[in-house]
Amino acid sequence: MSSFKAPEKSLGQHFLTDRSYIDRIVMAVNPKPGDRLVEIGPGQGAITFPLLKKHGELTVIEFDRDLITPLMEGSEGVGRLTIIHKDVLQVDFSRLAGDEGPLRLVGNLPYNISSPILFHALEHAGAVRDMHFMLQKEVVDRMACGPGTKVYGRLSVMLQAYCTVTALFDVPPGAFRPPPKVDSAVVRLVPRDPATIGITDPVLFENVVRDAFGQRRKTLRNALSQVCSGAQIEAAGLRPDARAEQLEVADFVRLTAHLAKLPPAERTA
Repeated sequence: MSSFKAPEKSLGQHFLTDRSYIDRIVMAVNPKPGDRLVEIGPGQGAITFPLLKKHGELTVIEFDRDLITPLMEGSEGVGRLTIIHKDVLQVDFSRLAGDEGPLRLVGNLPYNISSPILFHALEHAGAVRDMHFMLQKEVVDRMACGPGTKVYGRLSVMLQAYCTVTALFDVPPGAFRPPPKVDSAVVRLVPRDPATIGITDPVLFENVVRDAFGQRRKTLRNALSQVCSGAQIEAAGLRPDARAEQLEVADFVRLTAHLAKLPPAERTA
């Protein structure tokens, strides 16, 4: 078997080595026959090979060319491993899913591009059954928290609007090589039924959420002045003098639904 190279700092690589946490991740995913598992960033195969052994088939997306041969050689006799050598942000998950059923995404996401990967997966939520990701604990806290907390923000609202987000368990730095300077955590995201989301204009929704949290200390009236007027915020049943972190996800959905019914010129009038 080929030996794996040392982790590359420039790629944000921290390879999971603690077997107990590897087993907990595999148990959380709990693959069943017929599942279409896709792992993002397999690294040295810490999660890859146990999943492959349990499921028999796995597709992985790996950007680092030097890891491909060791992964292929390590999979011999374990199961059928398909490797996509590509930047995950360039992978069309909807096309990958095709007509064969939704994907189950898994991955220890690089800390430096975790948010772009999450939003990319969100764009293809219709082709995804669930996601199990390990990320920086601080990011998972932001993903899963509710309103009224300091970490509640754009990431919280955008993800919770489209998915059920559940923080599963923490992973300490010592479980990795090299140890990162922060704690990690594993999170499960399950895309919601599109019929229950209630967002008719995704671009408008994204703009409302982005502007609302753009300057957290501002009231909604001031933060959203480029998107809508205080009168329209009030017409949607919200207080114009409230701040973004006080709003539930459903409040943002309701405001966007109200604005989507109006011509753009009337939204700020």
